[in-house]
Amino acid sequence: MNSIWKGKHGPLLIAEIGGNHEGDFDYALKLTDLALEADVDYIKFQLYQGDSLVSREESPQRNQHFKKFELNQEQYIQLANRCRENGVGFLASVWDTDYFSWIDLFLDFYKIGSGDLTAYPILKATAQLGKPILLSTGLANLDEVLTTVEFIQSVDERYKQPDYLALLQCTSMYPIPFNDANLSVMSLYRQTTNLPVGYSDHTIGSTALEIAVAMGAEVLEFHFTDTREGKSFRDHQVSLTKNEVLTLIQKIKDIQSLQGDFLKRPLAIEADHRISFRRAVYPKTDLAKGTQISPEHLTCLRPNHGIDARDSDQLLGKTLNTDVKAHQKLLWEYFID
Repeated sequence: MNSIWKGKHGPLLIAEIGGNHEGDFDYALKLTDLALEADVDYIKFQLYQGDSLVSREESPQRNQHFKKFELNQEQYIQLANRCRENGVGFLASVWDTDYFSWIDLFLDFYKIGSGDLTAYPILKATAQLGKPILLSTGLANLDEVLTTVEFIQSVDERYKQPDYLALLQCTSMYPIPFNDANLSVMSLYRQTTNLPVGYSDHTIGSTALEIAVAMGAEVLEFHFTDTREGKSFRDHQVSLTKNEVLTLIQKIKDIQSLQGDFLKRPLAIEADHRISFRRAVYPKTDLAKGTQISPEHLTCLRPNHGIDARDSDQLLGKTLNTDVKAHQKLLWEYFID
C-alpha cells in the first residue's frame, strides 16, 4: 500500500489556494481549474467563518477581513467535487469544527495550520475523526511541536504511524527571506519523531521547494494563484502560477534523477573507464632478469593492465625471471619469490 504522503511526482504536491480567491467563488473556480492543469496532487482551501475564527471584540478588523473571504458550504462542496471529478484530491484546513459533519466526506486527510498547533480542542476534534493529519509548525519551538505531536498521539495511537501524521517545517510570515526558511529543521523533525516531514513555503519563487526536495521533503505545500501582478492580498506574492508549478515538477524530476539510489556500484556507463582511469604497477625503467624488486623500481600508471596498483606491495622483494622494459605491462609469472 502506497503512503498517503506519496505523490505522483514523488513528494506530495499541495497547491494552496487558501484565501487567494478573496471571497469570489467564480475566481475560486478559476484558480481550481488552473491548479488542476498544474498537475498537483491536492488543491487546498481554508474553511472558516469570521465569527468562529476571530473575536469581533478583540480584533474587529481581522474579523471583518475573514468575513469578506468566506465561501459557503455549497460552494466548498462544488469545489471539492470539481477536484474529485478531475482525479485530484481536495484538501482543507478546517478552522471550524462544525464543518466536519459535511466536509469530512471529501477529505482524505486534514491539514492543521500553524496557528492551530496549540489549539488543543481543535486538534482533539480533528484527531477523533481518525484520518491522517498534516501538521504545519510555524510560530513554534521544538518543545511545542513535540508536545503537540504527543497530544495528538494521546488522542489516538494510530498517529504514531507514519501514514497518519506528518510534519511540515514552516515560517509563518509572508514573504520570508531564504535565511528564514530553516529547511534543516526537517532533519531535526525526522530524527526526533520518526515521522514523515515536508515543507510549507512562504518564500518568493520555487528555489526553497527544490532544495527541500533534495533534502528529503515528502510533502510540499505552496500557495497558488493565476498571477501576482496587481494583487494586494499578501498571499499572492508568495504564490506560484500554473507554469511555475509545471516547471517545479520538471525540476523535481531532475533532482530525483540526480539523486539516483542508495546502492553504490560502478555504472554501465563507467565500464570502459574502470580500466583506462585506474592504475597498474609498471617498471619505472628497464629492468634485467634477476633484479630484486624495491620501491624505486616501480611506478603506478594508467591503464590498469597487468598487476593492479593495489597489489604493488606484494611485488616488493620478488625477483624478476625475465627482462622487462620501462612501462611494460607486468604479469605475476615474471616474478619468483
